[in-house]
Amino acid sequence: MRQPAHGGNLAWAAALAGCPPDAILDFSASISPLGPPNSAIAAILSQIGNLKHYPDPNYSELRLALSHFHQLPPEWILPGNGSAELLTLIGRELAQLAATILITPAFGDYYRTLRAYDAKVLECPLSLVTGHWSLVIDKGQRTKDKGLLLNNPHNPTGKLFSRDSILPYLEQFALVVVDEAFMDFVPPNEEQSLIPVVQEYANLVVLRSLTKFYSLPGLRLGYAIAHPDCLAKWQLWRDPWPVNTLAAAAAIAALQDTDFQQQTWAWLPPARNQLFQGLAEIPGLQPQASAANFLLVESQQSTLQLQQQLLKHHQILIRDCLSFQELGDRFFRVAVREESDNQRLLTALSAEC
Repeated sequence: MRQPAHGGNLAWAAALAGCPPDAILDFSASISPLGPPNSAIAAILSQIGNLKHYPDPNYSELRLALSHFHQLPPEWILPGNGSAELLTLIGRELAQLAATILITPAFGDYYRTLRAYDAKVLECPLSLVTGHWSLVIDKGQRTKDKGLLLNNPHNPTGKLFSRDSILPYLEQFALVVVDEAFMDFVPPNEEQSLIPVVQEYANLVVLRSLTKFYSLPGLRLGYAIAHPDCLAKWQLWRDPWPVNTLAAAAAIAALQDTDFQQQTWAWLPPARNQLFQGLAEIPGLQPQASAANFLLVESQQSTLQLQQQLLKHHQILIRDCLSFQELGDRFFRVAVREESDNQRLLTALSAEC
């Protein structure tokens, strides 16, 4: 079976480990272990009877819920079939520019969508200095005929860029796309989202995902926030009804579930710190500080070999970083899970390293 480019491929992992997929302890997909929220499950069940009808093509209730959540007019929000669908529309938009600056290491789907439309890509690598990743774009690449694509918090490093460090680029590029798929995991008093300034910049697009924070990857739900003229154009490019009825209902309920949100913000920092400290104590492993619900770990041995050993001997799946070309076979990524799962991973890694 082909080596997966994404995390969460339990069928591949189970075939390698020789066990059923549900026996795999999955650290490769950065999904919260606390969900889905009960409110979202109840909303899904309440809508089963509506499966005989088409969804509202304008997703009025969903957009209204998102507008309340972000304090924005609904016309500034476009729901999609996961942020991956919206990223495909953005790739078509970026391909019309002279080039796109891509912050690397970069999520593999960025390359997919840019290549699909023959967009010219100029890679801009983050620099790892004294254990800290920093974002510096060469002045010669900052021109008004180019686009900029980055994520914040950054995947796979977990680095959180300050809002102030990104704002100057909005004056220097024709289009700036900030993928904030993991921003929900940052508590409100620390988050650095550009959503509060989106109405000030017609060239800014912010992507968000509801699948990671609320543990709903199987429903495929994300949304874009951008100028209404831009979103209206994208509507003409895509298929009708990209979001199914159950996904829309679950999203509306999850956005209103403040108890679940507070629970997640209370759980993550100590769980992440416990996993970080445990990894740091294992010889040959060096975890990187992260603001998200995952940790990037540098290893002195082949992470592909380590991944296979963990699967065969412990039925644990970690995410290799081979799809991040700059990282190669000396880095792996692990999601933060609940304490017992994290400890099981640490015990297995100690045995294999």
